[in-house]
Amino acid sequence: MFNLQYLEGVLQIANMFLSGVAGIIALTMFKPLAKHKLLKPWKYLLVVLILFALVLIFGALRSFGIFESPYITHIIPTFILALLIVALLQQIRISEE
Repeated sequence: MFNLQYLEGVLQIANMFLSGVAGIIALTMFKPLAKHKLLKPWKYLLVVLILFALVLIFGALRSFGIFESPYITHIIPTFILALLIVALLQQIRISEE
């Protein structure tokens, strides 16, 4: 019988791969970020991308029944949301100058 959790895990692994590709592209942008003041909030977004990859890893581990922790899957998204808000507020402040 086909197990839906395995399909969810495979899709999360594919999502993790795409997140890794986005991370590689973001890392190539890291050096130009230091030169431009308008791109300063993107540093926070790079951290958000890394945290998002962690959420995907823990989700895949949960889908395959290897590791399950509801605390980690709720705490990391809280940090993601907080960093997104900080990046947004910083971008608004830079735009007003």
